[in-house]
Amino acid sequence: MKASEITILVIEDDDFQRGMLVKMLRYLGVTAISEAENGKQALDFLHTIDTKTIDIIICDLKMPEMDGMEFIRHLGQENAITSIIILSTLDRVLLASVAKMTVAYGINLVGVVEKPIVVAQLESLISLYERVEVKPEPAVMPAQVYSIEEIMHGVRAKQFEPFFQPKVDLKTDRIIGAEALARWIHPEHGVIAPYHFINLIEQNNQIDELTFLMLEKVVAASRLLHDKGYDISISVNLSLNSLTDITLANRIIEVAREAGVNPCHIILEVTESAAMTEVALALENLARLRMHGFGLAIDDYGTGYSSLQQLTRIAFSELKIDQSFVKDVAINPALRIIVESSIDMANKLQVSCVAEGVETKEDWDILKSMSCNMAQGYFIAKPMNLTSFIEFYEGHSAL
Repeated sequence: MKASEITILVIEDDDFQRGMLVKMLRYLGVTAISEAENGKQALDFLHTIDTKTIDIIICDLKMPEMDGMEFIRHLGQENAITSIIILSTLDRVLLASVAKMTVAYGINLVGVVEKPIVVAQLESLISLYERVEVKPEPAVMPAQVYSIEEIMHGVRAKQFEPFFQPKVDLKTDRIIGAEALARWIHPEHGVIAPYHFINLIEQNNQIDELTFLMLEKVVAASRLLHDKGYDISISVNLSLNSLTDITLANRIIEVAREAGVNPCHIILEVTESAAMTEVALALENLARLRMHGFGLAIDDYGTGYSSLQQLTRIAFSELKIDQSFVKDVAINPALRIIVESSIDMANKLQVSCVAEGVETKEDWDILKSMSCNMAQGYFIAKPMNLTSFIEFYEGHSAL
């Protein structure tokens, strides 16, 4: 789409700044330009036309009657199909927050720019819109819903398999581990993602069956990988719900022993997503596992209950920074401070630090500059079955 084919709505309460924006747009070849002095006027205008005819809205935030944030909320609630460029003099941290709010409302955010904007910035944003032009989503079939009986039948039939997502050392670029993530290989529907079954299994207190099925397959994979000479550890998730069973640690130790696997090659990831109820029992299980050589990771760090308290009372060997903090760390100063502080704390506690959800080269580079130990995410690879993981490991080259 050329600039001359793009339709733009400019929302700016200052007459001079609005006029300058219009002049810049015309200079860039945009001819279909509408104007509004505030969010209310813009919303009234959009209600008189088909919003699909407006490609980009350039919106100030601080305006009378209806500010930019309220206007964006209305756009989101009305499911308007349009893209938006936010233009403001507000603080960068606040602008980053408004950007996340915009995306949360389901609106395609082209960019956020501090005033005053120059022609080169505007040209860059318009060209960015042209590359990621919003297209209607193809119709999809409704998601399959499974009952707890169907899921547990799949567990008992051993239809669940671990998929492995590589963990890479940021210093050496070597693959030094993998997280094993449960996937249901359904005989009719193929590979089923965890959100279709994990919550239901936990709610029905049957997570242990899946946990031990995954453990059995993970230790078997670990034995195979080490027989091939691959010096890597494998992480597997452990539900807090399981930690109230005092026999849990001994059962896990036995699984590793029967497979002939050194526990130091297995890391048990404990999520923070639920509060620890039976604290004494949980601590005993975790301490026993650590005593026998298993690694312990605090998963989704920073998103759950009493993060700092957990670090002081459990002998964790690894801290995993949640992807909600890692995503956009290269461009968001607030996220950068949080991630840098978490890495610094992990280093001082002498535990390894893993950044989850690394999706871009920029995020990879900044994490490396912060002395983060490991990275995991789509920038490196998506989770894959064991055969594909071995092929990926053997063909891996430095990033």
